[in-house]
Amino acid sequence: MIKFSHTVFALPFALLSAVLAEGGWPALPTVLKILAAMVGARSAAMAHNRLADREIDAANPRTASRALPSGELSVGFVRVFLAASVLLFLLAAASLNPLALFLSPVALALLFLYAYTKRFTYLSHLFLGLCLALAPVGAWIAVRGSLEILPLLLGAAVLFWTAGFDILYSLQDEEFDRRAGLKSLPARWGAKRALAVSALFHAAMVALLAAVWRLTGGGALLGAGILATAAGLLYQHAVVKPGDLSRINAAFFTANGSTSIALCVLGIADVVL
Repeated sequence: MIKFSHTVFALPFALLSAVLAEGGWPALPTVLKILAAMVGARSAAMAHNRLADREIDAANPRTASRALPSGELSVGFVRVFLAASVLLFLLAAASLNPLALFLSPVALALLFLYAYTKRFTYLSHLFLGLCLALAPVGAWIAVRGSLEILPLLLGAAVLFWTAGFDILYSLQDEEFDRRAGLKSLPARWGAKRALAVSALFHAAMVALLAAVWRLTGGGALLGAGILATAAGLLYQHAVVKPGDLSRINAAFFTANGSTSIALCVLGIADVVL
């Protein structure tokens, strides 16, 4: 039901944020608690999303084979899994610091609300971005117990990055979304305009990363990570075109996963070295 490999989208940004907050490697127990919180939050969000969308997924040929609509998993099992994931997240947040615990219900509320956004707003892509933006912001709070401008800038970069690639991914469901009355930018404006918006969002991400680089006084390695990210974004927009989605998986999974890991590794190396 949940592809843990997709965690590479948000996890690298959380680790980078934690290192920036600490000015080096955080203590191992803190890192493990951050990982536990991320696993719990993401698993809860995905389980809730699958429950909320099970009828929609069953009607969509692309998603009909998923675990719930295909009957591979029962609704009762997924509800138990959801409750266990929420508990893991709350326990991890409570073990970090009071601010992390205080904000944890807000994070869950945003993650759960996302499952319904395509029913009432064309800006669901930005809302998904907001959900993933919680990762670097939460990791910073986990380390410092406070909030500053730097993690908000990094979170905003993740927001626009996610919204941009979610628009690309939603091109696959453009016609289905229209028939089902679901809202997405491709369904509203068509592929060409949606791709233009996606490109603008990705340009905003690079600009925000540059602001993070300058604010942290980053060196050549973090700069190289930002350039690698920009190259990965350019690749996505080069291979995905209106009427040709044959390389959407390469753009969505390979390019985004690779660039987030590259930025994380180079950014952490920049701080540690």
